[in-house]
Amino acid sequence: MKLLRLLLFPFSVLYAIGVILRNLAYDMGIFKSRKFDLPVISIGNLSVGGSGKSPMAEYLIRLLKNEYKIATLSRGYGRQTSGFLYVNTDSVSSESGDEPLQFKRKFNDITVAVCEDRVAGIRKLEKDHELIILDDAFQHRAVKPGFSILLFEYSTFSTPQLLLPAGNLREPLWESARADLIIVSKCPVYPDLHEQERIKKKLNPGKSQKVFFSYLKYADLKSFNHQEKRKLNTINSKTGIILLTGIANPDPISGELNQYKPCLIHHRYPDHHPFTEKNIIKLVQSFHNMPEKDKLIITTEKDAQRLNISGLKEQLLGLPLYILPVETEFNEPEKTIFNQIIKAYASESAGNN
Repeated sequence: MKLLRLLLFPFSVLYAIGVILRNLAYDMGIFKSRKFDLPVISIGNLSVGGSGKSPMAEYLIRLLKNEYKIATLSRGYGRQTSGFLYVNTDSVSSESGDEPLQFKRKFNDITVAVCEDRVAGIRKLEKDHELIILDDAFQHRAVKPGFSILLFEYSTFSTPQLLLPAGNLREPLWESARADLIIVSKCPVYPDLHEQERIKKKLNPGKSQKVFFSYLKYADLKSFNHQEKRKLNTINSKTGIILLTGIANPDPISGELNQYKPCLIHHRYPDHHPFTEKNIIKLVQSFHNMPEKDKLIITTEKDAQRLNISGLKEQLLGLPLYILPVETEFNEPEKTIFNQIIKAYASESAGNN
């Protein structure tokens, strides 16, 4: 891996030059950024892959949806459609992307939309909404959000931070200065204070930037095919588990399950992987080959959106397939402070509008 990074490093230099020139063009006003009157909160990251943007978007939805008419706007990564599209609960992931569909099915009382052109998307939504949450939009500089949240995954601070393609960064670390607030996500529930200080030093936040540390909170398992639930603590070493994932970083969920079942079978696919009938046949065979009497298949909320399509869900009928829900959470007093900051921005901006 080190040799591969070394070989790819010259391409990272070229990539960096392109990114720096693009951002400089926006900073100098050569490329225009559009600012809107209503509150627009952007959630993003500097790296490729999962830093917990979707759980963070859901946290904001829960925090604000009772006070404002909210819309979420995403690119809709992986969809086979284009242009502006409203997402409905009966949409399929190939039309909307998996994450927007997840938002709509969990929060049916808000508007969920997808559009690769965020400026055009906001223009469609702004007349009928009071607040917009942009998912994965830190690099979409054509929009100047009113408030920008930047996420860094906790585990990445133990590895070299290199730009693509040698590393996982889409932009240099110094571009974090554009964010109003930084969140280090997927931390241990009680992160070490010295480790927090080390990370803050590496991030080198501006005087007005606050850094928060969040963790993932897992709920009880929910059946894919039925209404039943199963408590996580009913899993033990005698339980057979297959974990099915097609997300960027499944290590946190596998780590959570390893607390109950140290050894599990993991069917691991790339992020946003469109599951095929061949994948499901392999999954079913693996399930039937497990010797345990008590056995189940566990997947993520995002993956469940891509499984719930004709041709796949029929193969999964009768199987004990469960979804493991996850939420972003903060320890106190950070939780209260974070909520106050977000609510203050939303209230002030909505009032101005």
